[in-house]
Amino acid sequence: MNSLSEANTKFMFDLFQQFRKSQKNNTFYSPISITTALGMVLLGAKDNTAQQINKVLHFDQVTENTTEKAATHHVDRSGNVHHQFQKLLTELNKSTDVYELKIANKLFGEKTYQFLQEYLDAIKKFYQTSVESVDFAEAPEESRKKINSWVESQTNEKIKNLLPDGTIGSGTTLVLVNAIYFKGQWQNKFNKENTKEEKFWPNKNTYKSVQMMRQNKSFNFALLEDVQAKVLEIPYKGKDLSMIVLLPNEINGLQKLEEKLTPEKLLEWTSWQNMREAHVDLRLPRFKVEESYDLKDTLRNMGMVDIFNGDADLSGMTGSRGLIVSEVLHKAFVEVTEEGAEAAAATAVTGFSSPLLTNEEFHCNHPFLFFIRQNKTNSILFFGRFSSP
Repeated sequence: MNSLSEANTKFMFDLFQQFRKSQKNNTFYSPISITTALGMVLLGAKDNTAQQINKVLHFDQVTENTTEKAATHHVDRSGNVHHQFQKLLTELNKSTDVYELKIANKLFGEKTYQFLQEYLDAIKKFYQTSVESVDFAEAPEESRKKINSWVESQTNEKIKNLLPDGTIGSGTTLVLVNAIYFKGQWQNKFNKENTKEEKFWPNKNTYKSVQMMRQNKSFNFALLEDVQAKVLEIPYKGKDLSMIVLLPNEINGLQKLEEKLTPEKLLEWTSWQNMREAHVDLRLPRFKVEESYDLKDTLRNMGMVDIFNGDADLSGMTGSRGLIVSEVLHKAFVEVTEEGAEAAAATAVTGFSSPLLTNEEFHCNHPFLFFIRQNKTNSILFFGRFSSP
């Protein structure tokens, strides 16, 4: 493995395994958003603190095939990671009139800490951002409001109150913030007149009414016979980004699918080599999911311990030890409609199918997994589970 997107997929999968333990019905988060924020911390981390971040984010494998085996090899490796982030963020933030995608990062540091110019320059170069000094010690509440306001402005006001009451105190020293916002239109929009109320089955015994969108078109499709599921790619306008849906065959099949899921299988199942064009009768519910995560305990459980306690060595930021990460909070939003999807990190018209294309049904009337992928870099921007309307 030597790419940032593969490391991101592995980290996304590890996070999903942690989130599954909470037994929440719906899940939605942006792995690329979280890794970007932690990449900015890694830039100033040293020794054991850096090694822990590298390991949890799978950055230690990003340049596994390097010939560099010096004692400071993790520094060289993470240097390569930051260069890859620079390329990825440039690619993701490029301007286009086809969709809106904004990734915005910022570090908010207690003003009594002087950040090294070398670190500030590197943050600007690799992560296209800056460190903003705030007065956590004397004005924690004003600082909290300031950060929340910044996040709101970066996400078209879809993500509000990222830092809830009580998360910032006079002892806070460093808060890292990453906001991601996406709004895209489908390559082929759903006709609103075809949207009808239908049953969605969270499990075999209960159903809820949803507004079910319908479309008969050609899509990239694959049958996953070994896990009793199927996969569909729904492209956004311009085809730079796609939503990929993994749908179990059975109403109660999601748990079994999740248990068999690995990062390697996910990449294999959803690769273009594995998929073929088919004529598909697609039914997809209109839905909206907003989820919040306090990642501190989750990251600790995964092995990133030092950055949150007195053992933290973030001296690459300030020149001395003492700085610790106070909070890692993440909030993500997605809305899927006939027009497309807005995510902050979408009588049937009978189509004439080519005789070469098979006709397939893809009815999302029970729990499924989905993710939004940037196709050129194969980067998963958002990942989610939809189990309950």
